[in-house]
Amino acid sequence: MKKVYLDSAATTQMRDEVIARMSSVMKENYGNPSSTHSYGRSSKSLIEQARKTVAAALNVQASEIVFTSGGTEADNLILNSAVRDLAVKRIITSRIEHHAVLHTVEQLKKNYEIKVDYVKLDENGDILLEDLERLLSSSEEKTLVSLMHVNNEIGNKIDLKKVAEICKSHHALFHSDTVQSVGHYELDFKEIPVDFTAASAHKFHGPKGAGFAFIRKNSGLKPLIFGGEQERGHRAGTEGVHNIVGLEEALKLSYKNLEEEKEYISSLKSYFIKSLQENISGIKFNGNCAEADKSTYTLLNVCLPVSAEKSMMLLFQLDLKGIACSKGSACQSGSDKGSHVLSEFLSEEDLEKPSIRFSLSRFNTEEEVDYVVNVLKEFIEN
Repeated sequence: MKKVYLDSAATTQMRDEVIARMSSVMKENYGNPSSTHSYGRSSKSLIEQARKTVAAALNVQASEIVFTSGGTEADNLILNSAVRDLAVKRIITSRIEHHAVLHTVEQLKKNYEIKVDYVKLDENGDILLEDLERLLSSSEEKTLVSLMHVNNEIGNKIDLKKVAEICKSHHALFHSDTVQSVGHYELDFKEIPVDFTAASAHKFHGPKGAGFAFIRKNSGLKPLIFGGEQERGHRAGTEGVHNIVGLEEALKLSYKNLEEEKEYISSLKSYFIKSLQENISGIKFNGNCAEADKSTYTLLNVCLPVSAEKSMMLLFQLDLKGIACSKGSACQSGSDKGSHVLSEFLSEEDLEKPSIRFSLSRFNTEEEVDYVVNVLKEFIEN
């Protein structure tokens, strides 16, 4: 059976070079980084070099990078400490954020009785910046804005610099989940005045279980996890040296090959869009995913002309044909609810139809796209 992996927004295939580097570290650098002997110092040196590599990629200081277990922990660290330690009384976010943000904000509202406002969206799921301005102007309470750079379900992008500047003009803190954009876009945080971001290695061909938070210098954020002085006091616990080095290697390779791979994947996405339009009458593209300048080049979210009864079998049939994709975020796979993102702006009629997320990487080919389109066409016509 042919196998096609089109779920890279959930997690990416690791690069061979990353696996090789991690394997070497696990064999040769097994000392505890907090130990003062040579084995420990060797491991500590690798972590600090990785920190410098990440900082250089984002044009920030090494002291502003805190390694975490991934994007979810980084989001939780930032949001919790902003309320607990920075006296934030209000959070402005959107209803289409990742659940790492939405569920954390819900808990903060329950536990700290903060005010939460949700910025309005347009008919394509884009943030209405005029509504963000309105919300920021409506109160003088200390506010944190949390809006993701690239939406993980529909691929819509926000203008990160513009949003950051709006927040600064209203003296609000700005946090952005950049899990879907780090390693895929050049990000210069000297030019973009964002206060906090989150990233995860397994979204750019690195290992699972490794990520980082960017925390602007002198922000005052304090730990979420206590019990040691690792990560300069920001996160207790023995660091996963091999994972951090894997993150570093994946990030270096992502940016080294960025233009070439971006061009290849963008071309593949355009080919995918054209092929779907030519072969499946009535197909729709959710959000701005079919607009190259308004969405990420790695993702398509399509609404298929299939009845509600037949749609129940679609993902099952795709899986039987060896095709890996998603009907939403992988983090929702255990839920029987529909996409919380699509439900915010799709019509009731389109919500009854199946929407599928296909996410691409450098490892995909036109041959695979042809196979997927043919499987979809056959399913819809039979």
